[in-house]
Amino acid sequence: MTPAPTIAYATLGCRLNQVDSRQLQGRLEDRGFRTVPFGTRADVVVVNTCTVTARAELSDRQAIRRARRDSPGARVVVTGCWAQTNPADVAGLGGVDLVVGNADKPRLPDLLASLLDAEPAAHRVSGPPRVEVSDIGAARIEVPGRVGRIEGRSRAFVKIQDGCQHRCAFCIVPFARGASRSVPGEVIEEEVRRLVACGHPEVVLTGIDLGHWGADLTPRSSFAALLQRLVQVPGLRWLRLSSMLPAYFSEAVLDVLTTAPAIAPHFHVPLQSGSDRILRLMRRPYTVAMYRRVVERLTAAIPGAGLGADAIVGFPGESEADFEATLDLVNTLPFSYLHVFPYSERRGTEAAGWSGRVDSPTIAGRARRLRRAATARGLRFRQGLVGRVEDVLVLQTRDRATGDLIGLTGSFVEVTFPGPERLIRRLARVRVTAAGSDGVHGTLEDAA
Repeated sequence: MTPAPTIAYATLGCRLNQVDSRQLQGRLEDRGFRTVPFGTRADVVVVNTCTVTARAELSDRQAIRRARRDSPGARVVVTGCWAQTNPADVAGLGGVDLVVGNADKPRLPDLLASLLDAEPAAHRVSGPPRVEVSDIGAARIEVPGRVGRIEGRSRAFVKIQDGCQHRCAFCIVPFARGASRSVPGEVIEEEVRRLVACGHPEVVLTGIDLGHWGADLTPRSSFAALLQRLVQVPGLRWLRLSSMLPAYFSEAVLDVLTTAPAIAPHFHVPLQSGSDRILRLMRRPYTVAMYRRVVERLTAAIPGAGLGADAIVGFPGESEADFEATLDLVNTLPFSYLHVFPYSERRGTEAAGWSGRVDSPTIAGRARRLRRAATARGLRFRQGLVGRVEDVLVLQTRDRATGDLIGLTGSFVEVTFPGPERLIRRLARVRVTAAGSDGVHGTLEDAA
């Protein structure tokens, strides 16, 4: 009997890419492929790329080189956002057999089968890769197939939406992902119900422009209506949102978020800048005052809620006063963490080539100052947990240094604590005993 071909995946970038890879893995396993870990020898390696920053593209290149090094003779397939926006650059790397854009991801199993049938490994001829990259503007949403328990994962991610209706001046994502398009609500609800029934107490909703969900459906729906539907799924402990713009926190959405017990008390609300002038240059659809109102409403209604954000430093035209406004806002609002990104010019975006570029040493200095402020805010938040008993979802891996279990609180804080193997992927109650620069620690109270 011919052994099943082996396939490995390297997934870079956002949670949505991880969901895409999982869906692709399921379809290819249905066709007889056997998944092996990335880094081990495989017949096919799929690299699902990111292009949000120059650093992300560097990681893409490194992953592609590693795929060729670890699996000499393997078919290397490159897909994702970098493949969509710069297929010629990907094809020119060498050692790539197939380049597939985001618009063509649903066709990838057929494209791979065609490649393998046309050119068996024993008769391979080195040549230019096959490039299959269609117009992302014509892409439709891919309705996910049925899934069971996601092996090795405590948390489950559900893709509800793809693409973005905004055109922020710095952002390449709309060119990589296309227009906003939604998965039908009944499909999302069915998937959430199945995941909970399969033993996942936490489900994370993922998308590019999350709050725009439903606007493109017929009949039109709303994100608030979807949330109201999902929080009623029996057995769901936490429904967690991925990143969502402050403009989408309508009264209807806020009402669900602040009253439904199943909503995880953690919100990632991207900021980018604390200066209204820079926000206007960025083409962001909100003001600092709007941002502050949303955060204050959430944290007043849900004491102890985790609050995360993204910030960009060194956007073209950013003055010292603009940066200080961002720093002041971070020092004022109760952030539990902050992702700080030095501005990275993306070819094809509005801001690419603008004058007023901030020099690299200044950008680096501002990034350090903002990260120091964020670290202090995060430590203060974690220290506020000491003495409290928290429900945690026990993750699938133990702490490397101590061997302790790792639990994720509703507010998105990892807590390490001694405990038995049987608690992995289950809920537990943990008393937080210490919080410092080395992490947050606790002791087991009981299984939740």
